[in-house]
Amino acid sequence: MPKDRVEAAVKRAMGKEMANYEELLYEGYGPHGVAILVETATDNPTRTVANIRAHFNKGNGNLGNSGSVSFQFRKMGTFKLKPEGRSPDELELELIDFGLEEMGESTGENNEPVLVLRTAFNDFGIMQKALEEKNIIPISAESEWIPINTVDLPESQAQEVLKLVDKLEEDEDVQKVFNNLL
Repeated sequence: MPKDRVEAAVKRAMGKEMANYEELLYEGYGPHGVAILVETATDNPTRTVANIRAHFNKGNGNLGNSGSVSFQFRKMGTFKLKPEGRSPDELELELIDFGLEEMGESTGENNEPVLVLRTAFNDFGIMQKALEEKNIIPISAESEWIPINTVDLPESQAQEVLKLVDKLEEDEDVQKVFNNLL
């Protein structure tokens, strides 16, 4: 086999592995009017939108247009910290100048206590730098879509919505799913 054909085959094979992924945000309404945002990363937007639309249709929801749901959410930076040896009140006062908007307590994956800090998405880097300067290592740091208003549904209706959310999360292109269910 000629050398140029071997090189061409290698280049073609490498090109298939190095796909360009796009990050896309899909918006829609689930059952009972629950707003849902779906963050995806895909190398084939046509396939992804078809899959997302099918999940919404089968789950008694509908996929909306860009901007039809996102106005009901705020994109925020979220940091989760171990509270060990930190006074939440003192930490809050120290970090408020670095963009801290909300601070609360939660539980982690293993039911351990966790402090949750939220900043405007634009202040994410500022907060990250402030935490580094204070030698505070977060458990996680990510962006999240936080609902402005939430919807409270009876258990049976909430289960319908959560079933749709689970189906969306199972899709290989879906990164995260956010909703305004209480």
